Amino acid sequence: MRTIVLFFLLTMAGTVVAQKRETAKNNSAQEIVFKTTKWAAVAAEAKKSGQYIFVDAYTSWCGPCKLLKATTFKDKDAVAYFNSHFINYTADMEQGEGIGLAEKWNVTAYPALLFFTPEGKMVLKQVGYVDGKKLVEIGQQALAKQ
Repeated sequence: MRTIVLFFLLTMAGTVVAQKRETAKNNSAQEIVFKTTKWAAVAAEAKKSGQYIFVDAYTSWCGPCKLLKATTFKDKDAVAYFNSHFINYTADMEQGEGIGLAEKWNVTAYPALLFFTPEGKMVLKQVGYVDGKKLVEIGQQALAKQ
């Protein structure tokens, strides 16, 4: 019995340490941390956590999309704000699941910055390049919407 309890406690301690490392990594990140999993997994996580979702909808050929990744998504204020307030998701709208998402969300110009409630309702769409300061302002506007 002691062995089982000890095993359980060690397993739980390892889980807590891993979660703290992940949180610390996200908080000290040099750029916005984006998930690239399936949309359904991101939506389920948002619903469970109550966090809004920020989506970077891009294409591989889009110059302003590349500029966002190189500058805006590395802006220290944007990094701190988005990594702590949103579940961040990125997808190429011309590949794989992105094709259907672009159609579903009516995304026809790039980059498209989309914001969703934890329940999956789109509350804000911004098209085009923005700097870090503007991205934070847009994120704040999205969080104020229901």
